Amino acid sequence: MTFDPSDGGLILGTDDKNRIKRGEWNFDTARRGPYGVARHREVTRAPGRADRVRGKKIVHSSQTMTATKPRPAQFEDRPLLVFWETTKACALACAHCRACAQLEPGPDELTTSEGFALVDELAAIGRPRPILILTGGDCLQRLDISDVARYAQQQGVPVAISPSVTPYLTPELLDELLSFGVHSASLSLDGSNSHTHDTLRGIPGHYDATLDAIKMLKNHGYTTQINTTVMAGNLHELADIAVTLRELGVDVWEVFFLITTGRGTDILESTPQENEDVCNFLVDASRYGFTVRTVEAPFFRRIAAERKNDPDYHETHVPGPLYVELRDRLVAQLGEPSAPVRAPSAATRDGKGIIFIASNGDVFPSGFMPYRLGNVRHERLIDIYRENQVLRSIRAAEFSEPCATCAHAQLCGGSRARALAKTGDPLGADPGCLIVADALASSSRVSLRTH
Repeated sequence: MTFDPSDGGLILGTDDKNRIKRGEWNFDTARRGPYGVARHREVTRAPGRADRVRGKKIVHSSQTMTATKPRPAQFEDRPLLVFWETTKACALACAHCRACAQLEPGPDELTTSEGFALVDELAAIGRPRPILILTGGDCLQRLDISDVARYAQQQGVPVAISPSVTPYLTPELLDELLSFGVHSASLSLDGSNSHTHDTLRGIPGHYDATLDAIKMLKNHGYTTQINTTVMAGNLHELADIAVTLRELGVDVWEVFFLITTGRGTDILESTPQENEDVCNFLVDASRYGFTVRTVEAPFFRRIAAERKNDPDYHETHVPGPLYVELRDRLVAQLGEPSAPVRAPSAATRDGKGIIFIASNGDVFPSGFMPYRLGNVRHERLIDIYRENQVLRSIRAAEFSEPCATCAHAQLCGGSRARALAKTGDPLGADPGCLIVADALASSSRVSLRTH
């Protein structure tokens, strides 16, 4: 048996395969690869291609990681997306990691049987069942990742994966997960070049490895989503990233707006005006063949709606310099867009349609919002989601001013994670939104004049 670092794959010789079939060899240990990690994963014979899960499932199209459009009341009754941080273990050292990932799994991570119990609970909700997204750390460092996927398929719970790009991501494992009904995967790309991306990820050569991994996912038939974290250091590269994604045939671009939590507390975030400019640019980018969504920037939905409903938007809204720069650079490389805007408008936010389970079972409104709600080892996830008063207030848009009386409170509602990080209040206003920033600045000027 050898390890080929060129594609991160394990190469088994004929003798090795025969030993596995005879049951003489139950574990396969890879030699240390370029990331300094050894792979220990139980080897199982992948069955033939299984039928997809009947009923609600991940849509194999541009709507990856979203279910068929839910009725608004469903966000009160059940989440749309359940993120399970399956492990803290990850071979990377990303400067902005919200999970503060580590090289080895934590001692208190949910066991396989506890993971199965979580799947059972999601299955018991009934249709439409939430989508279970296996994340981390690096979800592929779970020895039982295939077992979880197979069990979820048996229970009719749709599953997507969000792995890291390391030697754990192999064609063999992708084939195995695909046979168990996993058809969607997301990877992270945080720069348009190796300098930016590799610096953030902490691994030389990781940019090129990520591009190869995207191609591998596409070649295996996965609906592929790319996650990019927006921060001050990569704002001017967003147009070039969009060009790369179009060239690679990526299905979804999910753009994360930095929350200063985890390792990201010392990273400079974008300003409210820059956020406004980036969101306007993202509406344009969504016209080049892939769907665009945002995380911790629900004001993107407000901007998309305003541009759709106001034919004079560009005359009444003076574009910021960053938007002009990004738009012009995108058009210069790809030409004028001709496709319709592809920007979903489902009004989810932290705790509304979204819930996050940490590796030890703790429950949070989202992975970027360290506001503990309970633990699935002691409480039912669906009870926490439905009954926690903070979550009920979030879903009812019971926020502080100026979010409380904003005309877009329901459609947007602000990033609850940023509100918590900046104000200490999960129901506070989101200072990353330009409307909020302008209102707060105006209020401050009035206060100074009156004093």
